[in-house]
Amino acid sequence: MEKYDLKQETMADPKLSENAPARNCWEFFGCKDIGTCPVPNEKKLHGTHSGKNAGRSCWIIAGTMCGGSKQGSHIDKEHGCLRCNFYESVKKEEFSKPHGFKLSASLLEILKKSPSGSIPRG
Repeated sequence: MEKYDLKQETMADPKLSENAPARNCWEFFGCKDIGTCPVPNEKKLHGTHSGKNAGRSCWIIAGTMCGGSKQGSHIDKEHGCLRCNFYESVKKEEFSKPHGFKLSASLLEILKKSPSGSIPRG
């Protein structure tokens, strides 16, 4: 199985203005697996980092389809996610906002506490 290199694979467009809408991971990477990836359907994180569902907190979701293959738990994929261009982009964009960047521990708490279908904000 081919190893996926998130550092090389990116659809980031430096011409986008700072006021452009926040892009979700599947938009950033031009993902073709949104039907099989859990990120677009994880409603508990909707609105987090201004994303749709878990689209801007994908690093905390188990079983994502990064690079076309199913990934493990957030612990299993943490090393790769922390070096990912998308993760770095979200972190940079969100640190300057009033609600700031939510760390993984905060996101895990939201996932554990939120009833299915609720929509946390921030």
